[in-house]
Amino acid sequence: MWHPFTTVAGVSTRRWQIEQVLALAPRPSSVAAAQPLAVPARWAGAGCDSRAVWGRCVGSSAEPYECAVDHVEVAFRCTCPSRVFPCKHSLALLLLWARGQVAEGEPPPFAATWIAKRLVTADAGARTEPSADASAESPADTVEGPAAAVLPPPDPGKARDDRVARMAAGLAELDRWLDDRLRTGLSDPSLAGYRTWDGLAARLVDAQVGGLANRVRRLAGLVGAHPDWHSQVLSELGILHLLAASGRHLGTLPPGLADSVASTIGWQVRQADVLAGVPDTDTWMVMGRSDTREDRIEVRRMWLRGTDDRSGNSPWAMVLSFAAYRQSLDASLAVGTQVHADVFRYPGSVALRVLMGALHGSAQPAGMPAGASVIEACAQVGQALAAEPWLERYPVCVVAALSRAAGRWLLSDATGSLPLVEGATGVATLLACSAGRPVTVTAEWTSRGLVPLTVHLADRAVDIGPAADPSFVGVAS
Repeated sequence: MWHPFTTVAGVSTRRWQIEQVLALAPRPSSVAAAQPLAVPARWAGAGCDSRAVWGRCVGSSAEPYECAVDHVEVAFRCTCPSRVFPCKHSLALLLLWARGQVAEGEPPPFAATWIAKRLVTADAGARTEPSADASAESPADTVEGPAAAVLPPPDPGKARDDRVARMAAGLAELDRWLDDRLRTGLSDPSLAGYRTWDGLAARLVDAQVGGLANRVRRLAGLVGAHPDWHSQVLSELGILHLLAASGRHLGTLPPGLADSVASTIGWQVRQADVLAGVPDTDTWMVMGRSDTREDRIEVRRMWLRGTDDRSGNSPWAMVLSFAAYRQSLDASLAVGTQVHADVFRYPGSVALRVLMGALHGSAQPAGMPAGASVIEACAQVGQALAAEPWLERYPVCVVAALSRAAGRWLLSDATGSLPLVEGATGVATLLACSAGRPVTVTAEWTSRGLVPLTVHLADRAVDIGPAADPSFVGVAS
């Protein structure tokens, strides 16, 4: 079930997800500035406990900057001269912590003193009623250093109402912008400039609907990219209108659909809320891997498929992981293996994304998965799109042969053909493995065509999914 108050404030003592750290950034440029610092080599004495994370950032200054973050009540302390809260050092430290690259330990004196003072202040505030003539400067407003910031405990109801109002205004502005685009037509020269799209995306980020901002930025790359770009752009503009209208009427939508719309437009679902649900326990086959780059972040999608048809849930599940510059993507799941495990599904009408829970044994080699015909795969994709028309990708496993027609590669069988995306990676490997004969292939469906991920052979699985950006040093292949 979708919970409207899902901001980073009020998270549990579990490690945050990277999305929660990114949502805390005061502006997109803060994330770009923090990423080069989010490497263990730039930090000395980094550590964490159930209350805080701390460390000394080694930079261009003569002395390292002492940084500490209270991840329970969300407060920051840093000795850098920045007046932006949180500063890039705080964001970088949180990114390291969210990726599990900060070990638990005892806080150093600068962090222990700061946390102790916060605990005393919070305890005093809980015991004492404020007087009517209290000083205008409360302890929570005190600046403890050149760039220390303390956020008072938020009022969940007020924070939720403020964010809902801001999102509604942003969605209304998006709809007006779409009306202007249709009125001027797709031949408007301004559409060819990234400034037109970046300006809209920035306003959507300010309105806290970052999910739509990402779609707008990707849409900018379609303009003029090929002869039939007009139809693709028009289709994407229609999806944006659908999401903008749905986002303003969440209360009238069925629960599953409301969850899907909310997460798509930018609401963050807390990891603790997901893990509090009922696990889906099954033997999960690791069917394929897909690495993409989205707004300076590497994203890895690991596609799993359950073997128990009696569970009543979707057989497909997606484990999502992220990596910033010079960081490694999660490589704990290997294509071609299977593991008996619990997974916890994020809310939604299709509910593909999951978090891994307890493992009931070690990973084992997987056998040959069952593949569908092309027409059956089309029916599966159609059913998913009927539930969530804004889906950008969906997994399929088909038994088909690689063929070529009208200058494009296709996967074909007796029931039909599905084209591969232009410039798909792994086509040569797929052709070599199949030798022109039907073979079992796991692929991602997208509106531009199939993206082949894995060729399943009798004795092994060959991973041919899109590779991570080679400029990201240390990324697992």
